[in-house]
Amino acid sequence: MTERPDLPALQRRLAEFAAARNWGPYHTPKNLVSALSVEASELLEIFQWLTPEESARVMADPETAHRVRDEVADVLAYLLQLCEVLGVDPLAALAAKIERNAHRFPAPGERPAPEGN
Repeated sequence: MTERPDLPALQRRLAEFAAARNWGPYHTPKNLVSALSVEASELLEIFQWLTPEESARVMADPETAHRVRDEVADVLAYLLQLCEVLGVDPLAALAAKIERNAHRFPAPGERPAPEGN
């Protein structure tokens, strides 16, 4: 089993892959967001007409599971490349968003945080 790569290592590999093919001029924020949307739509297409029960079992079929993993990889690759171009730390952005949502949407029985925190 190979070691699980970390996020910065994956971003470096993506940047090196694109640089080796001289794709940098095409990796504008607009183009990357467009590609991200297309890949997310391709992931959606796999689930489009499935029932909720069928969608919960989608990884049981090896061919479909392979397609799902490929599309998830494509979505993540474009998202990471977009973050690199824009200087966004995706993990820090996610952590901050989770924290904001915890304040906006307290769990049942929790008290809402005071405004300004």
